[in-house]
Amino acid sequence: MVVVTCGVVVARYVFNFGSIALQETVMYMHGAVFLLGIAFTLKEQGHVRVDVLHEKFSERTRAVIDIVGNLLFLLPVAGYILWASLDYVSFSWSVKESSAQPGGLPGVYLLKTLIPIMAALLILQGLSETCKSIQRVFTQ
Repeated sequence: MVVVTCGVVVARYVFNFGSIALQETVMYMHGAVFLLGIAFTLKEQGHVRVDVLHEKFSERTRAVIDIVGNLLFLLPVAGYILWASLDYVSFSWSVKESSAQPGGLPGVYLLKTLIPIMAALLILQGLSETCKSIQRVFTQ
């Protein structure tokens, strides 16, 4: 992504050449990194928390908070994103959606497919984190 971004800048300012397809390639890669990295970030405990409060609690209390948060917020929101994105992605596939920009990339539908995939991965990782938290509650 960095190399392509540098290529876009060099092409534009050194060779006076602009390419919408190259610019969209950077956006596609950026979107893919975020959509596919969300569940992994959850696995690695990399999401933002209110650590000022969280670290003051016992391990068991933190596990209970994580369970409640996952069941009340994470899983319902991820489930809604999955459900709501299916028609959106299905329509995009049905018309084989491509960029609205002249000279843009085809295959916008492929990028949009990552939305329900992201939600499904987030649900799976949320269930895994919930199971780990339940285990922590009963082993403490």
